[in-house]
Amino acid sequence: MKRIRSRAPGPRTPITLAIPALLAVAFLMLPLIGILVRTEWGRLADHLTTPGTTEALRLSLLVSFWALGLSVVLGVPLAWLLARVPFPGKSLVRSLVLLPMVLPPTVGGVALLLAFGRRGLLGPWLENTFGITLPFHTSGAVVAATFVAMPFLVISLEGALGGLRPSYEETAASLGASPVRVFFTVTMPMVAPGLIAGAALTWARALGEFGATITFAGNLPGTTQTLPLQVYLLLQDEPEAATSVSLLLLAIAMLVLIALRGRWTGTPAARSHQPRPPVDEAEPGVTPAPVPEPVDTQSEAPQELWPLHADVTGFNRLTLDAEPGTTIAVVGPNGAGKTTLLRALLGLSPRAHAELRLGDHDVTALPPHRRGVAWVPQDGALFPHMSALANTAYGLRAHGVPRAEARRSAQEWLDRLGVGHLAHRKPAQVSGGQAQRVALARALAARPRLLLLDEPLAALDQTTRAQVRHTLRRHLDGFGGVCLIVTHDPVEAVALADRVLVLDDGRALQDAPPTEVTRHPRSPWVARMLGRNAWPGTATAEGIQLTSGGTLIVADPLPIGIGALAIIAPEAVAVHRDKPSGSPRNVWPGTVREITTSGSRLRVLITSEQAPDLVAEITPQAAAELGLADGTPVWTSVKATEATVVAL
Repeated sequence: MKRIRSRAPGPRTPITLAIPALLAVAFLMLPLIGILVRTEWGRLADHLTTPGTTEALRLSLLVSFWALGLSVVLGVPLAWLLARVPFPGKSLVRSLVLLPMVLPPTVGGVALLLAFGRRGLLGPWLENTFGITLPFHTSGAVVAATFVAMPFLVISLEGALGGLRPSYEETAASLGASPVRVFFTVTMPMVAPGLIAGAALTWARALGEFGATITFAGNLPGTTQTLPLQVYLLLQDEPEAATSVSLLLLAIAMLVLIALRGRWTGTPAARSHQPRPPVDEAEPGVTPAPVPEPVDTQSEAPQELWPLHADVTGFNRLTLDAEPGTTIAVVGPNGAGKTTLLRALLGLSPRAHAELRLGDHDVTALPPHRRGVAWVPQDGALFPHMSALANTAYGLRAHGVPRAEARRSAQEWLDRLGVGHLAHRKPAQVSGGQAQRVALARALAARPRLLLLDEPLAALDQTTRAQVRHTLRRHLDGFGGVCLIVTHDPVEAVALADRVLVLDDGRALQDAPPTEVTRHPRSPWVARMLGRNAWPGTATAEGIQLTSGGTLIVADPLPIGIGALAIIAPEAVAVHRDKPSGSPRNVWPGTVREITTSGSRLRVLITSEQAPDLVAEITPQAAAELGLADGTPVWTSVKATEATVVAL
C-alpha cells in the first residue's frame, strides 16, 4: 500500500499571492541564467587570465579593501553615534548616510568631483597643502568606492547596536571599564555578526562600483580601471570576454550573500548555541556543588570605609545616609522608582539625579566607571562572549590588576558562590540561577565602594537562594561600603538588610530597621508583601473610615482626620458560615473567591460589598468543616484589638 504523505499543518498560500511571487523570482533569476547560458565555458580561463583582466582584478581588490578599511574607520564610530547618542539633527545625518544608496552613481561621481576635484570645494586646498590629487588617481577610485559602499556598513552595524541591550555596557562601566574599554571589549565583540555582515556587503559593493568611479576617477588602465570598468570596455569589442568577467563578479557577489546567510535581512541562520537549562538544573549524573563557606579575607589588610550620603532629585526625591557596612533593602510596588534610584546612584538615569558622596569623595561629577559603584542588574548582564571566569575578572582587569592575579581572585569568588566548576563555561552554557551567581561574584570581585543589587537572588531556587544569601550576608558583614538591594522577597529584606527603605512614586514612605517595618508597615504594598491585609483610610473617633468603603473599629484609634493604614493579620480573621454573635465588633458578609495553600495552612480570599477584599488563614480541617469552596457565602469577623493602625 502506498503511504500517503500528509501535508504539513499551516495556512495555505493564496494563489493570488503565490503567482506574483513566483514571477518575481523568475524576473530576478532570468538575467543570472542568461549569464550562465551565454558564458563560453571552454574559454573561461583564457578570458579571466588576460593581462588586462588580471590587472583590473588586482586594482579592484586593492580599491575595495582600501574602501573597506576607510568604511570601518569612519563608519563604525558613525554607526555607534547614531545608535547610542541622542543629538539634534540625527534624522538628517541618517538620511545623509542613506543618500549614496539611492543616489544615481554618476550623480555621486559628479558630487565628488565638485567637492574634491581640482576646481572643487576642497580639491585646490588638498593639492596645494598636501599635494594630493584625487581625480584620475587610484586614491580617487578608493574615495568613490567608499562613498557608495560605506552606508552598508553603517546601517548594518547601527541595527546590531540598536538591538544590543544597554545593560551590558552599563554593567561594564559600573565595574570600572572606561568607555573606550567597554567599546572594544564588550560592545564590538557582541555586535561582531552585524559588523562582519556590514563589512562583507561593503566590500562587495566597493568591488562592483562603476558609475561614481568612472565619473570621478576616470577609466585609466592600471590606475582606475577596475573590473566593472573592464567589463564596460570588453562589451564594445569582446562581448564573450565581458560575459566571463561578469560571471566572476556574479560568483563573488553570490559567495558573499551565501556566507551572510540572511544576516543582512535580520534573520540570521540558526546558531548552534546550547539552550540555557532551566534555573539551577543539575547536569545528568552530577551532584550540584554546595556553596562553600566564604574565606575571610577582610583581615588580610586594613579595611577602607566608605559611608554614603546621597541627595536624590527628579523622579526620586529622598536623602540617603548610611554608615559603612550598612545594607539597605529597597522595596516597593512596580513603578515605585527602585531601579531608577540605583541608576541615579550610578549616574545612568536621566529621570533622577544623585548628589553622591562616598567617604570623603564627592563622586557626583565623575562618570560611572570612576565612581566605584558596582551594579548587578535584574538579568545579570553577563557578557555572552566571555567565560564565567573572564566575566568575574573583568572589573579587576579594568582597574589594572594583572591578568594572573585577576583570574586567581575571580576563581576564588566563583568558588565562594558555588560556581567555581563552571569557570570556563559561557553564560549560554549555564542555568539562569548559576548565571546570577556568576554576576554576583563579578560585582563582589570588583571591590566596589557602593554595591547595588537589583533582585540578585530572584533566579535562584529556594535551597540555593538560602545558601547564596548566607554567603552574601557573610561578605556584607565585612564590607567597608554600603549595599542597596532591591527585592520583592520579605525574607531577603529581613535576612540581609539592616534597614528597609520603602518607596512609592519615587518618595521614601519608610526607612527603618526590618523589625520596625514588619511590625508597623506604612505602605499597603509592604503590608501585603508581608502577607497582611492592609486597608488605607482616614482616622475617626472609633477607628478608620476606609478609602474603598466601609468602617473598621479599632481598639486604639488615632487622632481624628489623619491618614491611616489598618493592618490585619490573616490569622486574625475568623470565618463563619452564619453571622457570628458575641465580641467581634467588625463583621461583614462575603463570598469565597480563591483558596490557596500556604505551608500547612490555607489562605482564603473573601470579597464583600461592605468591606475591602480580605484574606483569612485557616487550617485545612476548619475549611473542611465549613465546607468552603469557590463561591461559598461566608461571614468574616475581626476583633478591634486585632487591627493595628499606623499613621501615614
